[in-house]
Amino acid sequence: MKIAVVTDSTAYLSKEEVETNNIHVVPIPLMVDGQSYREGVDIDTSEFYEKLAHSQSFPSTSQPPIGELMKLYQQLADEGYDAVISIHLTRAISGLLNTINQLAEEMKDTIKIVPFDSFLTVKMMGNIAIEAAAEICQGKDLDTIIANLEQFRETFNEVFVVDDLQNLVRGGRLSNASGFVGSILKIKPLLTMHTPNHAIEAFEKVRSMKKAKLRCEQIFDQEIAKVNYPVTAIVYHANCQEAGQKWLDKLAADHPDIPFELSYFGPVIGTHLGQGALAISWSRDLKRQPL
Repeated sequence: MKIAVVTDSTAYLSKEEVETNNIHVVPIPLMVDGQSYREGVDIDTSEFYEKLAHSQSFPSTSQPPIGELMKLYQQLADEGYDAVISIHLTRAISGLLNTINQLAEEMKDTIKIVPFDSFLTVKMMGNIAIEAAAEICQGKDLDTIIANLEQFRETFNEVFVVDDLQNLVRGGRLSNASGFVGSILKIKPLLTMHTPNHAIEAFEKVRSMKKAKLRCEQIFDQEIAKVNYPVTAIVYHANCQEAGQKWLDKLAADHPDIPFELSYFGPVIGTHLGQGALAISWSRDLKRQPL
């Protein structure tokens, strides 16, 4: 069976990672001041944050046109693929996977589409796509790959802090906004998607960014102490690379046995988090202990 891997642009994979692993990326549309863009195609991350700083209205995001999705899956079928693992941002914050579920039924006689909920988004989702591609190259069958991806996904955890909660509240992406809105200007809320339904939830209020990062570090330390496998970690930033790198350097110094990577929140996720957000995620290190 010839298997393809598809993900969306919120995986924030580099061009090299996409090409090396033969991953197909669906761009997510966003709108800024009435102008529509396709993430990673019509607008890059630096351009987006520049526009965000001067935008007259709150940006919004939407799903890729269904015709574009159908065209991609048909193209893969025409290229001889029998199945496609389509890995996307959690259905708790986007309806994209529901659309792909519908297409899987409609196109079942053309190609087997396996929708896969990453339970999150950003580079951790990208790492699922990379692992899927690696296992395809190893000749593993579809059922084994899906089972392994589900096992890998179970090792994911993350905590993040936004500089301003208003973007999440206005965009409707914060599931428990009511308990935090009244203190928007006074707090730096800690958030996670490591929840039963994988929605973004605020779970703690901290009075400064410095204290928020310290609390994130404490949670990271507590959680990695519970696992029986080596971990790898990613630090993310929303248009504040210097702050992200500085935090990564501190974490790496505190944990010399853990490999860290610096990533970012691109336009679609940045629309909801706003500038200045920081995060840390961690998962099983498959290079040191494969599934």
